[in-house]
Amino acid sequence: MEYPPKPRPGSRVAVISPSAGLPAIFPEVFELGLRRMRDEFKLEPVEFPTTRVLGAAPADRARDVMAAFADPTIDAVVATIGGDDQLRILRYLDPAVLRANPKPFFGYSDNTTLLNYLSGLGIVGYHGASVLVQFGRAGFIHPLTRDSLSAALFHSGWFDLAASPDYTDEPVDWRTPDYESAQNTMFPSAGWRWHGTSASVTGRLWGGNIEVLTWLLAADVVAAPPPGAVFFMETSEDMPPATEVYYMLRNLGERGWLTDVPAILVGRAKCWDIGNRLAPDAKRAYADDQRAAVLRAVGEYAPDAVVVLDLDIGHTDPQQILPYGGEVRVNAEERTISVRY
Repeated sequence: MEYPPKPRPGSRVAVISPSAGLPAIFPEVFELGLRRMRDEFKLEPVEFPTTRVLGAAPADRARDVMAAFADPTIDAVVATIGGDDQLRILRYLDPAVLRANPKPFFGYSDNTTLLNYLSGLGIVGYHGASVLVQFGRAGFIHPLTRDSLSAALFHSGWFDLAASPDYTDEPVDWRTPDYESAQNTMFPSAGWRWHGTSASVTGRLWGGNIEVLTWLLAADVVAAPPPGAVFFMETSEDMPPATEVYYMLRNLGERGWLTDVPAILVGRAKCWDIGNRLAPDAKRAYADDQRAAVLRAVGEYAPDAVVVLDLDIGHTDPQQILPYGGEVRVNAEERTISVRY
């Protein structure tokens, strides 16, 4: 695995929509994200042709991906948002060009597709950050998100993940008047939940959004995990039932991809969405059921693995970045997790 060269303050950074062109619908939130990239991170965002195009053809979106990586003046690539259609761009990508021009790619959710594809080419990517969600957050970028994102963008050493004392999975609606100054409702966090042995584990990260991984498996376009990989997963705003989460993990287990996993990192479940507003009791029940489903699968397929639940990764706020294909240290005795950016 190769860590691509990092951008620096002043670098030109490609902003692309390889999944859904939602900047076309929410231009104010998108512009807020671009402004914060410039003002707070000193990066120069560069939009490509389909960045603000809703329903762009897969070949056109893929052309933007290739152009962003091939452009020698671009030092990193950031997705505007996820979606549900990114696997259709894979047939149009040129792996030789991507291998010859490795760059840090940031995204999550449906961007698990491109992160997994790049890992298959030996290129470390970055699971986390999108222009609309993290850069364009209402009020301000959460400090824990900012620290992780800044380290992942500009530094190459080890970074200690931290359990946030608060979180939200109920973001401010992008249609809210005066969105930029609106405040997020935060909830107290119980921190990480540790299960399994008290081992100390070092490995390469593989995984992502579990729903997207399942799509890639069904389409037979998934890049397999390296031997001894540390598996990480999270679920999306689609809020799959606990039974489905178990089935998805069972399928990975039957494929043999959980058998030798020394550690499993699980993001905090997203238990609320604009279109599925669960009450507090229902949210707690949903999260409990998902944890139980994960631990059931782990008990059947990876009983010796260290398991950490409720990490601040994926569809939660704050969000910390994981280097996809990069190194991680999980110390169950000291209850610490470090990643090398």
